[in-house]
Amino acid sequence: MPVWFAALLGLVQGLTEFIPVSSTAHLRIVPSLFGQPDPGAAYTAVIQLGTLVAVLAYFAKDLIHLPVAMMRDPSSPDGRLPWLLAAGTVPIVILGLTFKKHIEGDLRSLYVIAGALILVGIVMVIIDRIANGRTEHRPLAGITLTDALIVGLAQSLALVPGVSRSGATICMALLLGFSRSDSARFSFLLSIPAIAGAGIFEAREAFRVLGRDALPALAVGTGVAALSGYVAIAWLIKWLGSHDLVGFAIYRIIAGLALLGALASRIVQ
Repeated sequence: MPVWFAALLGLVQGLTEFIPVSSTAHLRIVPSLFGQPDPGAAYTAVIQLGTLVAVLAYFAKDLIHLPVAMMRDPSSPDGRLPWLLAAGTVPIVILGLTFKKHIEGDLRSLYVIAGALILVGIVMVIIDRIANGRTEHRPLAGITLTDALIVGLAQSLALVPGVSRSGATICMALLLGFSRSDSARFSFLLSIPAIAGAGIFEAREAFRVLGRDALPALAVGTGVAALSGYVAIAWLIKWLGSHDLVGFAIYRIIAGLALLGALASRIVQ
């Protein structure tokens, strides 16, 4: 893989991992537009470690404080949060391992991605309208084990390319009554074990498939993903404080329809 293309994929990964437009979909579409082969799910999972670095850096204070709170007072809101994040990660681990073959194969079809972009975009508009109708929101301190498992199940839908991990989890948290900012915060924290697990699990496979010569490309892609991912997190949390998700939903629907048109005209295959 050319280093310039690895940097481009890293930029795409970093900007789209936390914005609800599906990083996996964009990492699948971009190579087709540039006439490059699909780098595969293993490469995608490894450069996601760059976005893991971004979220760890952005939430560093939380990640230092939460374990301390868990040891001091496990029943406090901050003390319970690490356990809730762990519980919310269980669904994606089970389903990811169960359907690994399909996730890395059939589900990477551009037709599947186009359909997911459109369908989730429509659902996002509906959920955003429901959220706009609320005058009060639940505090994140009141999140329960059931809430964490439900949001975790939503996260597992992102195993289908085109769904979007952040889109699924933010939308589900909104449905449960949390504010946009709190929904995004829980979504990003929940992404940490999922991204870390997938990246570490797939690293060996990526090196096996791509070979040792892929190390520079992996390093460049991961580094660019870390920098752009940090910018994306900071921007999105600030944006959601005073904006809704409709703009992202419209983008998804247009992108999905454009992809279907490009497939029909054989611009991409």
